[in-house]
Amino acid sequence: MKAVIHGVTVGYSDQGNGTPLVCIHAFPLSKTMWQPQVDALTDTYRVITIDLGGHGESEIVLWNDTLDGYAKGVIHLLDHLGIAQAVFVGLSMGGYILFSLYRNYPDRIQGMVLADTRAQADSEEGKAGRRSMAEVAFSDGASAIADLMIPKLLAPSTIEHHSEIVEQVRQMILQTPTAGIVVDLVAMAARPDSTELLSTMTCPTLVIVGENDVATPVAESHYIAERIAGSTLVTIPEAGHLSNFEQPAAFNEALRGFLTTHRL
Repeated sequence: MKAVIHGVTVGYSDQGNGTPLVCIHAFPLSKTMWQPQVDALTDTYRVITIDLGGHGESEIVLWNDTLDGYAKGVIHLLDHLGIAQAVFVGLSMGGYILFSLYRNYPDRIQGMVLADTRAQADSEEGKAGRRSMAEVAFSDGASAIADLMIPKLLAPSTIEHHSEIVEQVRQMILQTPTAGIVVDLVAMAARPDSTELLSTMTCPTLVIVGENDVATPVAESHYIAERIAGSTLVTIPEAGHLSNFEQPAAFNEALRGFLTTHRL
């Protein structure tokens, strides 16, 4: 479904009843990556997925090139839907956006799930890598980005044994316009460091990571969980960076357990 919010077309899905779970996707994908959670959790929860600007069904806003801008767009959607508070689930870039949400809109957050992400800002090397990838996107398009990203997004076992997952991820990337890819890269390179934020976070928090995540290794999630008081860390076996998509049963079990424990 789509809505025009503050003059911008936003693609989203809104299914189920109960506590709202707002799922924010990774780079350079779309809300489709959350379909395994929509399928499994809408019996108990209201699962909302959103296409960030320039992804899926959402219009790109070229001047909205910060993660704070993405976070504001998420809040605008919640306002449009009449939702005061929600549990937010963010994977990778989605996790970066969750830090922005906590920094700017803490009263809207009932709980957080930080999946396959990191708190640190990009190093100079990391920023250079994003500039290089932006150049590839401009020169060779989304297909070249898919070739670069799939080995970073998926575990070797997934690539070897689950060609259907590889193809689904490839199609999500191919459907992302070059401009959307580049805006993401600019926003991620410019994001602030969130390490000092961690000790101030008081909402119920689950940290999830794929055991074979090469983009944000397990140590990054340990770092986050050790600094958020009362948080829970779950490692998903045989998953890479897209733990929710590669091993949805284990991811959903961890998510349900967290929500039940905290009565969310």
